[in-house]
Amino acid sequence: MPLHLIKLAVGCESVKELKEWIAERMLTAKKKGLPQQHVHVTRMMPKRLEDILAGGSLYWVIRGEVAAREKIVGIEPFRDGDGIGRCRIIMQPKVIAVSPRPMRPFQGWRYLTADDAPADLGKSSAASVEAMPEPLRRELRDLGLL
Repeated sequence: MPLHLIKLAVGCESVKELKEWIAERMLTAKKKGLPQQHVHVTRMMPKRLEDILAGGSLYWVIRGEVAAREKIVGIEPFRDGDGIGRCRIIMQPKVIAVSPRPMRPFQGWRYLTADDAPADLGKSSAASVEAMPEPLRRELRDLGLL
């Protein structure tokens, strides 16, 4: 069973904004002749690599709720210019909306088991939920209607 990671999307206001941000990074990578992969750099290296690479995703927390995920395709340790150990989380640049679920803030990333991971929204559901204004979507979720 795959193991997932969960992380805050700091500064991101919506799934739409996350998709736009990643699309912009992919356009820049294409212009530079780099692979079309979304890379997120973090300080801590996950210890359970095999479980994560067996189909895990990075779930993004946006404005206090788990809202989207990207499939992880690789994790690479490296040292930055100051000699500090870091890791690259390499993902497919396809953002998949998930059933929104509240999540308190935390630092860094956390493991997320497959049993605890929110389900993907269906294509028609995802489009209609993402098209809603963010405050309306949050209110509907708080009322238990979404």
